[in-house]
Formats: sequence, structure tokens, C-alpha cells
Amino acid sequence: MLYTLWRVLLFVAALGLGYVLGMRSWLLLLAFALVVAFAVSYLALRGPRDSAAAWLAERAERRKTRPRVTRDADTDFEDAAVDRESGDDPPGGSERQA
Repeated sequence: MLYTLWRVLLFVAALGLGYVLGMRSWLLLLAFALVVAFAVSYLALRGPRDSAAAWLAERAERRKTRPRVTRDADTDFEDAAVDRESGDDPPGGSERQA
């Protein structure tokens, strides 16, 4: 989050710099701001970028190791309601225990 905030601030600062330098064409001003913000953030924000990458990798690893729940009580309830409406009772009666 902090890395993204810094990048946005760099982009806004580059927009302001381009405007002060006399770039009045919006397309040229945006292209200038994108290039300058990218270059400065690549060179100056190595620490926050590495922290953000580590956080994302850690989050992805936690998602891989977390057990997946494929069904829940809501899904079972909805399936039972659809079965009752269509007349297809599940095996074992019309009520299903969650």
C-alpha cells in the first residue's frame, strides 16, 4: 500500500513538473509523467518495492497452504431447496443435514 502511494505521488509530481516545464499537450504530459514516475520509482523505491513483493509472496503462500472448503451450509441449503422445487428429493429423505 505504501509503495503504491509513493508511486502515485511520483506520478502527480511528474505531471506537475511537466506542466511547469511547458508541456500543454495532455498526451505528451501523460507520457512524460509515466516515464519519469516509472524511472524514479524503479531507482528510488527499491526498499518499498521489495517489501511489497515479499508481502505478496507470503500472501500467495498462505493461500496455497490454507485448506479449501468446497461446500458450506448455504450451498447445502440452496441445493436442498432446488431439489425440493424440482421434485428430486436427495437420497435419505427430503431434509438434508448440514
